Order: sequence, then structure tokens, then C-alpha cells
Amino acid sequence: MKNFTTKMLVEAGIMIALAQILSYVKIFEAPYGGSVTAGSMVPILFYAIRWGVGPGILAGSVYGILQFVLGPKYSFHILSILLDYVVAFGLLGLAGLFRQDFKNIFVGVFFGILGRFVSTVLSGVIIWASYAPENMNPWIYSIVYNGAYLVPELIISFILVGILYRAFKSIPA
Repeated sequence: MKNFTTKMLVEAGIMIALAQILSYVKIFEAPYGGSVTAGSMVPILFYAIRWGVGPGILAGSVYGILQFVLGPKYSFHILSILLDYVVAFGLLGLAGLFRQDFKNIFVGVFFGILGRFVSTVLSGVIIWASYAPENMNPWIYSIVYNGAYLVPELIISFILVGILYRAFKSIPA
């Protein structure tokens, strides 16, 4: 991991703020948390692609904490706070694993959002299983519930990251 420079930290702050603002533009909101937004994860994904995994995980985790503090509260269980916010958004930083060229950034975006998906599915099974319909496997319920908003977010993120990457690839790191 690179040493954090002032430029990296300032850019992280800007991207976290932009992600927070975009999170307020909701296309769809699920009843127990999670929503399809105007690409709110894109600033964090883009930051991770630009600076790498470590800085991306840190920026994503800070954004996750901000989401919990400023957003609606569905649970105060410590595992829910960690798995639905801190870890889930931190894992968006995995996008930085695949930052070498244009084709690989889509793999990075996929793995970043997959990391968030896995974390929220685990939370769904551990914390939210009682909300599953009667006789429904909690794993299936959690996968369907979280996939209902993260798959559209993945598609939106692919489109926006592709546009932004092409537009800004000439900016030096």
C-alpha cells in the first residue's frame, strides 16, 4: 500500500462526500434497508481503481460509517453495523485489485460490489433471518433481498465507471 499523501486524502474526502450526496438520490428503496441510487458507490469504486485496494478499503469503510451515522437505522446490533456498513462498504475497495487497464476495471467493480453483496448476505442470514417468509431458507431470502438492489447498482456502476474512466484516465495519480 502506498503512503497516504495529502492529495490521496483530499481526494478520498471529496469522493466520500460525493458518494454520500449521491446516496440521497434514490431510484428504489427496500423496506429493511438497501437502495438503488444514482451511482452512490461509484466515487468509492473509482477512488479504489485510481489509488489501489488499501486506500479504497479505507475510503469505503469511512463512507460506510457515514452511511450508518447519517442514514436510517434498521439495527444497532454490532454485527449489523459491521457487516451492513463498515465491512460491506469497505469491500468496495476490492475494485483496486484490477486497476491496470480498461477491461480489468469492470472486473474490479464486479469484485468490489460482490464483496459488499457477500457481507450484506451474511448480515441477512445472521441478523435478519427472522424476516424471511415462513418456510423460506434464510440464505435464499438474503440473496434475493440484497440482490434486488445490488444487481441494479452493479449495472449503474458499470456504466458510470466506464464513462468516468475513459474521461479521466489521462489525469496523473
